[in-house]
Amino acid sequence: MPNPLLEMNGLPPFTEIAPEHVEAAVDAVLADNRTAVDALLQGGGPYSWHNLMAPLEALDDRLEQAFSPVSHMNSVVNSEALREAYNACLPKLSEYATEMGQNAALYQAVRSIHEGPEYTRLDAAQRKVIDNTLRDFQLSGIALEPADQARFKELQQQLSQLTSRFSDNLLDATNAWKKPIIDEALLAGIPDSSKGLMRQAAEREGQEGWLLTLEFPNYYAVMSYAGDRALREEVYQAYATRASDQGPHAGQWDNSEVMEAILKTRHELAQLLGYRNYAERSLATKMAEEPQQVLDFLRDLASRSVELAREELDELKAFAAEHGCADLQPWDVGYYSEKLRQARYAISQEELKPYFPEQQVLKGLFAVVERLYGLRIVERAGVAVWHEDVRFYDILDGSGVLRGGFYLDLYARPHTRGGAWMDECIRRRRLEDGSLQLPVAYLTCNFSAPLGDAPALFTHDEVQTLFHEFGHGLHHMLTRIDYAGVSGINGVPWDAVELPSQFLENWCWEREALDLIAGHYQSGEPLPEALFEKMTAAKNFHTGMQMVRQLEFSLFDFRIHLEYDPTHGGRIQEVLNQVRAEVAVVHPPEYHRFQHGFSHIFAGGYGAGYYSYKWAEVLSADAFSRFEEEGIFNQQTGASFLENILEMGGAAEPMELFVAFRGRKPSIDALLRHSGIKAA
Repeated sequence: MPNPLLEMNGLPPFTEIAPEHVEAAVDAVLADNRTAVDALLQGGGPYSWHNLMAPLEALDDRLEQAFSPVSHMNSVVNSEALREAYNACLPKLSEYATEMGQNAALYQAVRSIHEGPEYTRLDAAQRKVIDNTLRDFQLSGIALEPADQARFKELQQQLSQLTSRFSDNLLDATNAWKKPIIDEALLAGIPDSSKGLMRQAAEREGQEGWLLTLEFPNYYAVMSYAGDRALREEVYQAYATRASDQGPHAGQWDNSEVMEAILKTRHELAQLLGYRNYAERSLATKMAEEPQQVLDFLRDLASRSVELAREELDELKAFAAEHGCADLQPWDVGYYSEKLRQARYAISQEELKPYFPEQQVLKGLFAVVERLYGLRIVERAGVAVWHEDVRFYDILDGSGVLRGGFYLDLYARPHTRGGAWMDECIRRRRLEDGSLQLPVAYLTCNFSAPLGDAPALFTHDEVQTLFHEFGHGLHHMLTRIDYAGVSGINGVPWDAVELPSQFLENWCWEREALDLIAGHYQSGEPLPEALFEKMTAAKNFHTGMQMVRQLEFSLFDFRIHLEYDPTHGGRIQEVLNQVRAEVAVVHPPEYHRFQHGFSHIFAGGYGAGYYSYKWAEVLSADAFSRFEEEGIFNQQTGASFLENILEMGGAAEPMELFVAFRGRKPSIDALLRHSGIKAA
């Protein structure tokens, strides 16, 4: 029977892909690619873009398209068989990547283009591809002695398996904890919409009553609204100890040794390449130039935020004491914060939800993007998907020309890893016959599903998350660059990649945009002015506490990679405790194991790079300030952002692109103003 992963011509045939197809497809593509690379190098040159770089891009693209749907399905419809097939491929893919990165003949061939007369005749994007390729050869160990190259390859394989194991452990631990509830009184305070989801979860398991899980919408509802303090503590402990040596499943899916091994492996990899630590290695592909610059940036933000965060916490403690809680604990913070928000601003996330039904939010999101960039977004029926809830959309420009497409998977489900993300399905590139391969994205959100006959109703936080991920998607889909290595998000330094995503969130707070996004799910009534005023008044509620929490994550991540010492190990808890002593205001209990679920840095692409969120927030706030000055739907301003940022992908340095859009280098002032934090 034909293998659907090898027969693809366009969108993946998700309904036909089975675990048994995976390893065979990867083996076949890797074998074909190796043969093809050997053939490319047999002639000995002279080499050019057309006889070397373009064919190499095609080989990479075929491998990417064969494995992308597998990787995605492993994240959204995880099963034992699929996981086994996926994990079996990781060392093979790692070996191939390192083998190509250490291929001396290939390196010399690319270098000959860089040093030859053709290089100056190539366009800027092509030159960037070649420059990045030569840099990546260095980062793959091309200059190492053979024994060190072999060790590098071995470490890369280990790292791919370790990060996958971290992710698997977290998913299994999250799915394992369930708490059936028979007495509804235990759920007092939790909104009916959230209780409905808990009832649906129970029905899915064939149980009576309600079922609490650690899926985020469920966890958030308990921590924000459950009046039963013991229940909050129980759910808090289960969530905070996932995949660790503590909590209800202590040791069962423990990531302790996995984290240590990841840090050890990254450190050795970095040192093989001549860096002192993995933090230095991480910055080789980022905007920031050296570690002290990152630490200074984070500590500068902390110095502006910690005092405000302490004041906010003191106020929260006083409020909780007035309401019968004299010893505020971490599992009380979300609950009393929501109570205080309601008391001060007479508004809650739950009160806003009826105004953010799924269809209106999507219609509004698309309308915002259409007004900003002159686009049209149209649903396409009949596309094969991995779950019946998933939909597919095309993006067209004002002339009706197709620019790209995306899958939208909105709801949380068992066997889907947590969080929200955008990932690449297909990258834009110019094909050999001159035709254009258009980009396609996956957008996954993990929001609350519809309940009964009612539509899915989103919190305003979820609306912002949707806009955030769609911003990433636009960066991928609206690129005009025709070379896959620097089209879309490819080749964009990691600490600039969050600019378009965080930038788009700003429209969730603007009245003119909210008139497009919000509408009561029953009456269609727009968001009332009184609610809008309360919402904007509450925008910076506990902004200091939120800021220091993100700084805690960023400093912890950067320091464990910067300070790793093989003789002392990762010192993970020790460093985290030190960071908390420096910037945190809420201090969790001894059993808390946040780090064991920190998949961004241990299983995602953010190792020694979580600071990117704050770095890019400076860029995004300052970029949006131009719209504040010129009009949030000013078409010329929108066209400038489209042309200078979104369409350029990784074809130029992000600071050059930012200056081209903003007319100057970024300033921190807009971020501080948007966050309600006083400038120094």
